[in-house]
Amino acid sequence: MPAKKKAVKRMKTDAYLKNLRTKSVQELNEELVAAKKELFNLRFQNATNQLDNSSKIRDARRNIARIQTVLSESQN
Repeated sequence: MPAKKKAVKRMKTDAYLKNLRTKSVQELNEELVAAKKELFNLRFQNATNQLDNSSKIRDARRNIARIQTVLSESQN
């Protein structure tokens, strides 16, 4: 991946994390449920060969991990 694309993706990730860190625990839990539903739907689309971009599954898993990390940080 070219350096420019990496930088843009990194900026989007940083902005997403800043947004997550401003949310309350209740909002984070709601976001987590929504992200898990999205992952389920993506896996279902992949199983039925309807998913065009399989990297969306990876992104969804990573977003779930980011949300869980922010949740654990806020509990400490």
